[in-house]
Amino acid sequence: MTVHARLPHNAFMAITLKVLAGLVAAYVLVVFAGYMLQRRLMYFPTPERVTPAQAGLPGVEERVLKMPDGVRVIAWYAKAQPGKPTLLYFHGNAGSLGGRAHRIQAYRELGWGVFMMSYRGYSGSGGSPTEKDNVADARIAYGALLLEGVDAGDVVIYGESLGSGVAARLATERKAAGLVLEAPYTSIVDMAKLAYPYLPAQWFLTDRYETDKVLPQVHMPLLILHGAQDGLIPIRMGEALLEIANPPKTLVAFPDGAHSNLYSPGRDAQIKVRDWFAALKDSRKDG
Repeated sequence: MTVHARLPHNAFMAITLKVLAGLVAAYVLVVFAGYMLQRRLMYFPTPERVTPAQAGLPGVEERVLKMPDGVRVIAWYAKAQPGKPTLLYFHGNAGSLGGRAHRIQAYRELGWGVFMMSYRGYSGSGGSPTEKDNVADARIAYGALLLEGVDAGDVVIYGESLGSGVAARLATERKAAGLVLEAPYTSIVDMAKLAYPYLPAQWFLTDRYETDKVLPQVHMPLLILHGAQDGLIPIRMGEALLEIANPPKTLVAFPDGAHSNLYSPGRDAQIKVRDWFAALKDSRKDG
């Protein structure tokens, strides 16, 4: 005959409580780590400084923007041909200016200008990126572009991925011919919920980039570019932003577009931007 020993009820409860306490403690540690590492999980800079010429962009010039706190931020400037607009461009959360040389060249071939600002910690810029500093630096970049002799009516504010939050915020404060958002998100809080559903990100995120709260305050023509196959920022976020934006507004969906390939041959996002801007100019003439 086999005898099965049973734990006393009190002992069983004690072990259960210890296991639960251990799980709670582990979860608290995970949340604490998420809080402490949140910016490392958000920004992925390439810190090396490369000149436009080294990136294959002869004729594009480097600008060093000195911020009020003394930090220097690197920007690249390609001057527009007469009568053409200039993109004030804010890039995504990874890489560098040099990694986007093909985008600058695509617009140069259209005769457009590009003023692309890096973030702190990227491309030879000093400091470390934060939402507050990125938005403040964007204001300085806007002013620097106007000091180059570009009229506000010839500026198109452009935000790529993370930069879409910066661009939308700037568009509430400064005049421009239009706003382009590529692969935009509703907010970084919503993005964190997608990536880390087990974390209460809404409680502790510092850099929130709440585009869904900002965009209804924008009163200029809007173009949203989004890949239907974007596996990082789902197109439903772009669609949600289109819904709450003020007119005139347009969404261009790329059926086979992913997150970072909208400027590849066959998609050619710059052509969509060019055609959208041409239609805006025609509508103003008709008006």
